[in-house]
Amino acid sequence: MYQLPLNFGEHAIHGTMFDVCWSTIEQSPTHAVCVASLGSRWPFVGSVMHEVRIDHSERSVTCTLTVSTDSPSMPAQVGWHPWFVRPATLRVDFAEMYVRDSSYIPDGRRVAPPAGPWDDCFIGARQTPMVQFDDEMCLFIESDCDHWVIYDMPTHALCVEPQSGPPDGFSLAPHVITRESPLQRTMKLIAR
Repeated sequence: MYQLPLNFGEHAIHGTMFDVCWSTIEQSPTHAVCVASLGSRWPFVGSVMHEVRIDHSERSVTCTLTVSTDSPSMPAQVGWHPWFVRPATLRVDFAEMYVRDSSYIPDGRRVAPPAGPWDDCFIGARQTPMVQFDDEMCLFIESDCDHWVIYDMPTHALCVEPQSGPPDGFSLAPHVITRESPLQRTMKLIAR
């Protein structure tokens, strides 16, 4: 068992990569690739690659995260945490939501989603999550991630976060990678 560094009271939130320096290994006006070592805060050897592509004709941005390891195996989880400034309306439809404790940590049980506001993790997306802004522009968030954290409690902003597993995923639903099978997930933002 390993303890990640606590960075939010008694919790370790957002993993170990959100505040590290990344190296840019490719870049153009519509494409960038950055890499970072998993570093000393993570007990396994490996790296993360983040690729971002802009497609002007489709009005989209595609982000791909890939976690690789040089260890025989290790747990891994990836995700994004995009914020959207209000005024905006969130349109989502999920089959289930994880039950969380008083510290907002899922306990593994799942229920039908109640009405929001939320700071919760959902699965079973029945439609592509969408944020509609007051100027009528819609932003669709597509992903091959099967978990989504929705945070719409603040009055100034909201978050729609595709993730490869739930918060505390290493305890609830660990995804194990090997040298031969890295973890790769994609998020695509499409403006219409």
